[in-house]
Amino acid sequence: MPLRKRICVVTGTRAEYGLLKHLMQGIKSTPELHLQVLVTGAHLSENHGNTHIEIIEDGFCIDFQADIDLSDDSPIGISRSTGLGVAKIAAGIEQLNPDLLVLLGDRYEILSAAIAALVAGVPIAHIHGGEITEGAIDESIRHAITKLSHLHFVAHETYRRRVIQLGEDPGRVFNVGGLGVDSILSTDLMTRSELELSLKTQLSEKNLLVTFHPVTLEPGSAVRQVQELLKSLDKLTDTKLIFTMPNADTGRDMIYRKIRDFCANHPNSVFFDSLGSLRYLSCLQFVDGVIGNSSSGLLEAPTFQKGTINIGNRQKGRVLADSVIQCEASEQSIDAAIDHLMSPQFQSDLAQVTNPYGKGGASKAILRIIGSTDLNRLSTKAFYDLPNEDL
Repeated sequence: MPLRKRICVVTGTRAEYGLLKHLMQGIKSTPELHLQVLVTGAHLSENHGNTHIEIIEDGFCIDFQADIDLSDDSPIGISRSTGLGVAKIAAGIEQLNPDLLVLLGDRYEILSAAIAALVAGVPIAHIHGGEITEGAIDESIRHAITKLSHLHFVAHETYRRRVIQLGEDPGRVFNVGGLGVDSILSTDLMTRSELELSLKTQLSEKNLLVTFHPVTLEPGSAVRQVQELLKSLDKLTDTKLIFTMPNADTGRDMIYRKIRDFCANHPNSVFFDSLGSLRYLSCLQFVDGVIGNSSSGLLEAPTFQKGTINIGNRQKGRVLADSVIQCEASEQSIDAAIDHLMSPQFQSDLAQVTNPYGKGGASKAILRIIGSTDLNRLSTKAFYDLPNEDL
């Protein structure tokens, strides 16, 4: 009997795990594959909710933990965590000896994993490459991971072309759609009463889900931008505001404190270090919209036919559904966007929205391709030059 392919999935944040979970379940249940789980980043941080516990509760065995110390969110602190991540994840790769490393997205701990795998000679499958987020350092990190990777699973045809433009072989670049859609379709979501019981709070007639992350390519902007957002939200006294806290990026602690203090003075507001995938997706069913600058408002919310207010430049460049309202990080612009979101006409039009990231099936496509690919032949790759007429 041939040996099973050892597929190591690396996860560092609650959001990325929510996208990967259905794929991980597929790997685990495929006889020809053996799932390995390497956990790092915010999953292992008490300040970010110790979300590795959710992975265990979902029935996965964590094969290796790489703690990269997220106690300092300054630029030098993030750099130290990135370097520590290379060393810690390299040790995990040596111990697990995977045949393929699966990485999703664009965060610095995922770049650490890509560097460690490259040096160890382990091929990489990268998910959600080719996307653009002009306001964050994630933009450069994502493209760097693309160049370190060997198989590419993208979420839109625009992104497939961009990965090829970066010099990747078209035969190794696959448009499978967004994993977030799979997560939604494969999750048994909570009822309203179950969600309220879990959140220990009652929803209102109007509800908004709020997530605001630092805009890392706009240094010093975190406090000003979140203050502008909170000034707008302060006026929504008849609306339940459900905040999820920001990623472990530079400026995160300042945003955290501002939101915590806001919620302490606004009884219609609650915050959570992490809702977890089930509660987050369940919330999307019952809110009137999503507001902030999280990718979930672009990738997942359209499947629920919910409106999104996307603030500022953090996600600038992504393919947008018709349900997304773009606005500036100013009180006046956010006020106007909220009025538009809550308008009867916009809410009515949401029934016609389709998600540009597909209707599901990404996980099955990735499993099929990994299962049929000779992983031993992946490590060597040539730069793909575009035909002259495309230059």
